[in-house]
Amino acid sequence: MQIQSLLETKAKEGFLALYNTEIPNVEFQATRKDFEGDITIVVFPLLRYKKGNPAQIGEELGRYIQENTPEITGFNVVKGFLNLVVSDLFYLDYFTAIASKPNYGFVAKNSEDARMVEYSSPNTNKPLHLGM
Repeated sequence: MQIQSLLETKAKEGFLALYNTEIPNVEFQATRKDFEGDITIVVFPLLRYKKGNPAQIGEELGRYIQENTPEITGFNVVKGFLNLVVSDLFYLDYFTAIASKPNYGFVAKNSEDARMVEYSSPNTNKPLHLGM
């Protein structure tokens, strides 16, 4: 199971258990390098469903997720952003599962799903030269 879908399920479950309110979705983003954590839940959109201090809501939700999700080993809240620390064991299990699949990441040669995309990225600080 993908960690993001697992955390979304647990966050919805936690919000229902803590505040007796269902939320339709959970917004995630990468945790800033300045803070400890692997994935961040943005608490501000949840304030539509539960009025209050975003730091306090994040603290309560983080505590619920950590207590009910063995894949989460810690959390911290910074100004309405709930930073979650994912267990090293989760990553090891995930990479072990990938390693056991010999064709992981490869597409069959005759598959129509394979695409090649070329991307041109000129340097905007220098003149563009197209040859000659």
